[in-house]
This record gives sequence, structure tokens and C-alpha cells, in this order.
Amino acid sequence: MLLFPLLRALPQPTRARCHRRLARAALRGIGIRVEGGAGLRVPDGTLVVAGHVSWLDVLVLAAVVPGRFVARADLVTWPLLGAVARRARVITIDRDRLRGLPATVATVRDRLSAGETVIAFPEGTTWCGRAFGRFRPALFQSAIDAQRPVLPLSVDYLDAAGDGTTVPAFVGADTIGASMRRVLRARGLRVRVTAGEMQHPGSDRRELADRCSRQVRDGSRPTIDRLLARLDQPDHAQAA
Repeated sequence: MLLFPLLRALPQPTRARCHRRLARAALRGIGIRVEGGAGLRVPDGTLVVAGHVSWLDVLVLAAVVPGRFVARADLVTWPLLGAVARRARVITIDRDRLRGLPATVATVRDRLSAGETVIAFPEGTTWCGRAFGRFRPALFQSAIDAQRPVLPLSVDYLDAAGDGTTVPAFVGADTIGASMRRVLRARGLRVRVTAGEMQHPGSDRRELADRCSRQVRDGSRPTIDRLLARLDQPDHAQAA
């Protein structure tokens, strides 16, 4: 974390590469290898969206896409991720105060218009990795207002055998501490990032949200189908 002040003095392309490498190093430190996304090129001012499975998602996307995150307001208080969030100047969103949502959308619009890449999780909450939530359309309005493209990314967590796993999922009554311990106990975890097709913003935020949601689902579908088939087998019900 002491490197962050030094990174600000570097040219932006160099700084972005360093941020990606630091995120990958942090993931390696907890035993997770990133697959895919290494050569991903994202135009300036792109809204990047992905499904939300785990607290790890922020580190995973930071490892492949330089940008500013839209994240839950209490993220800044979390271990490890809190320090990253504070340094990265995340755009916070308070799920309990929807009256503040228009201001968040306006901030994202302004950042996109200024050429910054913004990364968001439009489901609004985490899912177990076996299913998807609906992409909420509100944040997509920022891309429409700024007339900036949207890139959907699929994020799939895999076990040592290359099968989908729910180990990193952070849902329900799970605590961040319990989730971290579960991840640290696992061996050979990997995460695969798959880019969908770049989406033109158009003029209808619900239609844009649906397009991006389909791209994310299609990218994860093979992994989800294999995971569900394996979980249907009694001998493997506890393995995921």
C-alpha cells in the first residue's frame, strides 16, 4: 500500500500497468490465478460492467482493466480492499439511500465524459455463482447521457480441476472474515475473465442493461452449466 503515493507520480499508462500488476500480485498472494483479460484494450471513457459474485471481483477486474470503481459505501472500511478503495478514489453508492442514486449516476457520467473508465456491478449485490441477478438499469443511464460505450465482462471462479466453484461467493449472512478464510483454505483457485462485445449505449437504459446482461450470461454459461451438472451429483454436492 505504500507504493500508491509513488504511483501517482508516474505517467498514466505506466501507472495503469502497475495497478494491474499489483492487483494480480495481491490475488496470487491469496492463492488465486487470473486467466484471460491480459491483452484487453478498453477505450478511454468506457463503462465496464460485470456480474457480482465475490468481494474478490474488485481485485480481479482491477487486474485486467484500469479504471475507477462504483462500489458500496462501506467498502472503504473492509480489510485489504478498503485500502485499495480509498487510494483508487471509488465512486461510492449507498444501497440504503436510493435518493442518492441520481448523484452517483451523474458522477459516473461526468467521469466517462472526461475519458475515465468506470467499472460497475449493476446487479447491486453478490450472487452465489450458480445464478445471476437482474442488471439494474440506473447506472446505464450514465453511459447514455455521456454517449460512451459499455463493455460487459464475465467473471468465473474455477477450482483446481478447472470446474466452476462457489467457494469465493459472498452472499447471505456471510461475513467478510469467514469468506476470506474459506478462500485462503482453498487450493488452486483460478478466475477467468471473458470479454463480451462492446455495446453502443443507444437511448434506452433498460434495453442497454438487458443487452449487457445477456452478454455476461452467455460468457459464463458453459461454466455455470458444468457447475450445476456437477452439483446435481450427490458425490459432489459438498465439493463446490
